[in-house]
Amino acid sequence: MATRCVPDADEVNEAIRLFMAARTGRALWPDEQDEYERLLATWAVARRDGPRPTA
Repeated sequence: MATRCVPDADEVNEAIRLFMAARTGRALWPDEQDEYERLLATWAVARRDGPRPTA
């Protein structure tokens, strides 16, 4: 059985923050918009499939 590599949501969130901070004050170019949407999709997968908190 293969294991899936699920990205860490916190790491992806930090990548999104850095990506957007580098573009503060202007609209995203089309290729940047594509990259931003890819990052958001990766973050959503990480949030959905990532480790579950233990109580």
